[in-house]
Amino acid sequence: MKRIKLRILGFIFFELCFIGKSFSMGLRSFVALPVEKGGAIVRLQLERAQKSDIDSFISNAAYGFSAKQTLLLGLPYRLSASRDNRRGDVSLLYRTITWQQDRRSGTDRLGLLAGTVLSTEKERDNALQMGFVFTHVNDRNEIDIDTLYKSGMANRLDNGRYDLSWQYRLIPAEYPAWAAQHQLNSVLELNGRWREGMTMTQQLTIGLQWIQQKWVIEGGVVHDLNNSYEQRYILSTRFHF
Repeated sequence: MKRIKLRILGFIFFELCFIGKSFSMGLRSFVALPVEKGGAIVRLQLERAQKSDIDSFISNAAYGFSAKQTLLLGLPYRLSASRDNRRGDVSLLYRTITWQQDRRSGTDRLGLLAGTVLSTEKERDNALQMGFVFTHVNDRNEIDIDTLYKSGMANRLDNGRYDLSWQYRLIPAEYPAWAAQHQLNSVLELNGRWREGMTMTQQLTIGLQWIQQKWVIEGGVVHDLNNSYEQRYILSTRFHF
């Protein structure tokens, strides 16, 4: 009987420590992943736009002030040599989880986003940004929904985005009771990108995630639904501290 109780306690501990801190999130967004107090995440992502021949490097970082308060940073950098201004603008976002409901099979949580975009070039103005992110996790499925609106200051144009991502755990079908192991997810996303004075670009993203306890390798293909001219390829890695 004592051994059975220990197994049950060990299983509950495993679920709380591993499943509750699932490293799954969308490929095109960085705002959904939970970060524990004092924890940090770094993601390095390469993106290639095939026909326009533009290669970009995007670095993201997150730091958890608490289980519900997180600072998110982002900095894009153009690798292609066709333009002088290669460095993008710094994105600073503060996320607060305003509602969360946990259960044995998963969790639901809602977070609010607010921050700024700091220009790295004198020719560009800053912007304010705000939005929300919602996550639903149930067994092998995770759905992340986020939207972000950026209000340009001075001469900077407004722009916005949304991401709807579904991640499905292919491997393992069930978590083992005693040892965490690797995880393979399929990723299917619908993404929208909008800039003032232009129509919204709708995109479909398909990819895979290979998840370990401390690192993740992920990649996918992005296809513009209303612009057959462009297709992008994404490859990224994440490190969890």
